Amino acid sequence: MTTRAASWQPLSPGERSVAIEVLVHGPLSRTELARRLDLSAGSLTRLTKPLIETGLLVEVPDGGGPAEVRQGRPSQPLDVVAESRTFLGLKLTEDMVYGVVTTLRSEIVARLDRPLTTHDPDQVADLLAEMTGELTAAFPTLTGIGIGVGGLVQDRAVVGESPFLRWSDVPLAQLVEERTGLPVVVENDVAALVEAETWFGAGRGLDRFVVLTIGAGIGYGLVLGGKRVPYAEEDRGFGRHWILNPNGPITPAGQRGSAVSLLTIPSIRYQIRAATGLDLTYEEILARAAAGEPMPSRVVDEAARALGTLVAQIANFVLPQKILLAGEGVGLIDVAGKTVDDTLRAHRHPLAAPLDVETKVSDFHDWARGAAVLAIQVLVLGVAEV
Repeated sequence: MTTRAASWQPLSPGERSVAIEVLVHGPLSRTELARRLDLSAGSLTRLTKPLIETGLLVEVPDGGGPAEVRQGRPSQPLDVVAESRTFLGLKLTEDMVYGVVTTLRSEIVARLDRPLTTHDPDQVADLLAEMTGELTAAFPTLTGIGIGVGGLVQDRAVVGESPFLRWSDVPLAQLVEERTGLPVVVENDVAALVEAETWFGAGRGLDRFVVLTIGAGIGYGLVLGGKRVPYAEEDRGFGRHWILNPNGPITPAGQRGSAVSLLTIPSIRYQIRAATGLDLTYEEILARAAAGEPMPSRVVDEAARALGTLVAQIANFVLPQKILLAGEGVGLIDVAGKTVDDTLRAHRHPLAAPLDVETKVSDFHDWARGAAVLAIQVLVLGVAEV
């Protein structure tokens, strides 16, 4: 394969600001765009001209209304050409690879999943290259690859530590680039999901925003000033030490009463198995709790109180404008949402402003989309730090 990203020239800081503003908030008139970026009309023209010439931006009809009049002639709003480039996002789990192809605006246009039967890094890279080749045949505008991994990622290239894959210091970006000829960015999967929601989802346009994920583990992402806050212990299991109930259950993965012990799917299944001998799926546990079975009801109710406590603690200290609850474990809300809400209110000041909490039961294609957004940010727009 040949590298298709080479046709994209690096953007200057000014061009990048224009491109990001239109990408995330567009279409925008030139007047509005200049106001948002505090630019003169001449400066905006200078910055947008090369973006239009290279096909990144285009003038579009404004919903049939009158065009903006600028310098004696009508001017149409500017928008990105979303289909001009496509991106491959890959999410690696312990036993599967989930893939999506997105447009420049992160709209999913194709999905492709494959079983992961080995954790050997070279064989995993071979599989990712095979998936890339299959998708490139259908999407010749494929520009780059983003890969999301549960674990610690260094320099957006090396998987320093991944308990699910049992990897240490694996140069995943290099392995996949060598096989595909396409540029690759690798990132922690929660960080990638936070970026996607900040740019194109629940957190778009917000100054203070939190993403809390519940599933195989606990993920947490904080956005301040519209930018994700990176931290050294990212995805190193901090949820094992986030104690919500000192008298709570002990599970193999976390300390007594920790967020991991109370909220994660493996821990909830472990509690039911230890108490009843039944090896139930998470969905079966929720269904039995909804039907009033005593043991599933007790475990789910305890998890719901823990979630309400955790959300309240985050709200009390971070003061976010919105908290997004995401992940495959958020089905808990459907069964025990009232308990979550009651606990949340009980742990906040009576006069505290109502908290905007949005729930999103994410599947693994949402996580893969997050990886594709990282590729959009880094490979096309040249965002060095997101």
